[in-house]
Amino acid sequence: MPSAPAASPPPLLTREQVLRALRQLAREGPPHLPAGTVYELVYRGRRYPPRAVAERAYRLATSDPAARWPRPAGAPTNALLEGLDFTISTKRPVLTSGSAHDGEETARQQAEDLYTGPVDEARQAATALPTAAEPNASYEAPAYSRADALAELFISESELEATLAGLARRRNLLLQGPPGTGKTFLARRLAWLLLGARDERRIEVVQFHPSYGYEDFILGFRPGADGRFQLVPGVLPLLCQRAMADPDRPYFLLIDEVNRGNVPRIFGELLLLLEADKRGPAHALRLPYAPPEAPRFFVPENLFVIGTLNLADRSLSPLDYALRRRFAFVELKPRFGTALRQFLKGRQVPEEIIEQLCSRMAALNQTIADDPELGPDFVVGHSYFCQPPAEPEQATGWLRLILEQEIGPLLADYWREQPATAAAQLRKLLA
Repeated sequence: MPSAPAASPPPLLTREQVLRALRQLAREGPPHLPAGTVYELVYRGRRYPPRAVAERAYRLATSDPAARWPRPAGAPTNALLEGLDFTISTKRPVLTSGSAHDGEETARQQAEDLYTGPVDEARQAATALPTAAEPNASYEAPAYSRADALAELFISESELEATLAGLARRRNLLLQGPPGTGKTFLARRLAWLLLGARDERRIEVVQFHPSYGYEDFILGFRPGADGRFQLVPGVLPLLCQRAMADPDRPYFLLIDEVNRGNVPRIFGELLLLLEADKRGPAHALRLPYAPPEAPRFFVPENLFVIGTLNLADRSLSPLDYALRRRFAFVELKPRFGTALRQFLKGRQVPEEIIEQLCSRMAALNQTIADDPELGPDFVVGHSYFCQPPAEPEQATGWLRLILEQEIGPLLADYWREQPATAAAQLRKLLA
């Protein structure tokens, strides 16, 4: 009699295990995703490195947090995931010929997942799995308290309280000041303070520049893996999705150099939706590029925006009043007083170097502020001096190099029509 056919070996993974892995990776966010190389797994408008997804799913399947995925990256791993009805595409923006199915599937998922409108409950229930049995994320961000913030920032507790009050009241805050006053440094610490942890998973950072546009920030067409243009969400809608899915915790968008870009063009509908009393689905708008059947877009109430403004750059145009009235403004100034002195003393910088630095920089800033062609917007901030050397004997050389290589060129630009004045001020600093 012919022998019975051998039983097929069980599959390495199931679709449910991969879905659990994708949910874990989405919660942990970009800092925990290794970089993809050539291929990406496209799911619900996001892209993941296929081998990292397979390895996470394999660890869930084996209940071994250190298990290694037994198949190599590339075709062996991609074939298994595609067999479980996941889409694998060539990593963008590489414009090589690829599967038309990949491009169409990517466009479909991006279109349906772009907006923070009503969720298709039936579709969600069909793919949902219980999350109670999933292991906790392996990474827990270190705690961050008010005491931590005051120890790092050169501002008083009352100034910190006023800044936080402005952010809570308007949900949008702009930190403005001359170069080197720690605007970006403070922006991130404000986010950490409200999060209660140094949690980068709920913070998105962008920097505006002249080439940055509405298509990058909100929604636009970009070339896909198959060389055709597809509708792709920008930074803001993707962050709004994450914030709406986690309404009990704050999320933050940090915009560096806000006025370096064409702000009205970049923001578009956001000029209305950013207002504190225009948040939520009741104020949703239809985006210009959105398909007619797509839900309308809104900004959730738990999303906070913190921007920075450099007041000294002559090439930047001032912000219009429509944007200004939607933000609370906090001005940062150079801090060459007690806070910086204590900071440098705690890092073993000799007293005479600290005195030379603080007194001469204060005198320079007074000269700049009194100059009718410059003024207070052009004074020099303290952040140039916030990384002293580890060895006290190196402090003299450290200070001289900063003055020669960083402050000196800045003064030469300030007094570009008066080079003798710039040279005289640098000599005073170095004397």
